[in-house]
Amino acid sequence: MVTNAPIPAKGGSLIGATTINWEDVYKGPNVMWRVPRNIRFNDNIVVRQDETAVFYRDGKVLAYIERPDRYALTSINAPIVGNLVKELSGVRQEAEVYYLQRRIFDGKFGSSEPYVFRDPDFGLVQLRVFGSYRWKVGAPDNFINQFVGTFGAVTTPDVEARLREQMVLLVYNTLGRMKDQGMKVTDLATSLTTIEQAVLGFAPQHFSPLGVEVSQIQGLSINLPDEVQQAVDTRSKMGVLGVNYLQYQAGQAMTTAAANPSGGAGALAGAGVGLGAGLGIGYGMAGQMSGVYGPGPGQPCPKCGTLVPAGNRFCPGCGSPMGPAAAPAAAAGPPCPKCGQPTTVGVKFCPNCGASLAPAPPRKCPKCNQDVPATNKFCPNCGTAMPTS
Repeated sequence: MVTNAPIPAKGGSLIGATTINWEDVYKGPNVMWRVPRNIRFNDNIVVRQDETAVFYRDGKVLAYIERPDRYALTSINAPIVGNLVKELSGVRQEAEVYYLQRRIFDGKFGSSEPYVFRDPDFGLVQLRVFGSYRWKVGAPDNFINQFVGTFGAVTTPDVEARLREQMVLLVYNTLGRMKDQGMKVTDLATSLTTIEQAVLGFAPQHFSPLGVEVSQIQGLSINLPDEVQQAVDTRSKMGVLGVNYLQYQAGQAMTTAAANPSGGAGALAGAGVGLGAGLGIGYGMAGQMSGVYGPGPGQPCPKCGTLVPAGNRFCPGCGSPMGPAAAPAAAAGPPCPKCGQPTTVGVKFCPNCGASLAPAPPRKCPKCNQDVPATNKFCPNCGTAMPTS
């Protein structure tokens, strides 16, 4: 906190002038300190190595002093403001001194309102960002004009609150630019270092109007909603295992069964097949099932696991091709001449008794000498009954 404690003073004069300096006891974590009284004629001000002194008169900056030394204030750079001037003119002129530290400060930032990130897979996702940064006063004139003159900030908490808002805004702007370059929600966790470097690269143009230099961004954290984080974790596990969603779900089910001693997989667990075996069996069986049945009408999509209605050639969930439709069932053929079992067209031997299904050679009609199929009981030409063999 900026303090308005009594002025550290050394010496004095008949008109009340004194030596003013910003002692370490009053500095602490403060970036700025306002001398808590009006400047008198011939006051001495001490500026040290890491300080800048800013002189104000009636709200206007008169000078910036950065070189370490002792300075006596005269009528050139500060008015004679005392009871005599006030009594003669009736006007009290205000002369103030602000001290600024030029050392590096550590700050933290966090978003109070979420950033809406439009992702091609998850739609509109609300993000919250947190992290820390290192900063210092880079341009005292811009800093004092913006924070004291524009924002009316006279305490360090006022300055830090403004910087926190600007840091969150900078991170949001950077995420927007990287999203336009193709970054997705699933890329955020593995790209935090890249995002930090991008934020640091955009920091000069963002903070220079405020007279602030940001030298480091660290500990960046981007929080996703719970349901989106769970979906991202699932997709990451699927990528590591090399399985689709159906296989992943089957593996999870088998893992749960293997870990449940009261379930069907309890015997396997008791025989030494534990959680790891259940996971392997689950994913292995899921892969075999996918290979046996394959994608087809009424089957889950091999890419996203969406159940595809019969007859669809493309998955309605992700648009993946489902491959050719299942081949139609073979047409029914004549029954086996030996056992009467139904057969299918094109089969040469009965699947029930093994008898040959090749057609018998035609016979000659004993009356008209026409060729008659072996299965016919009468001649189709003259109607004569065919002899039985």
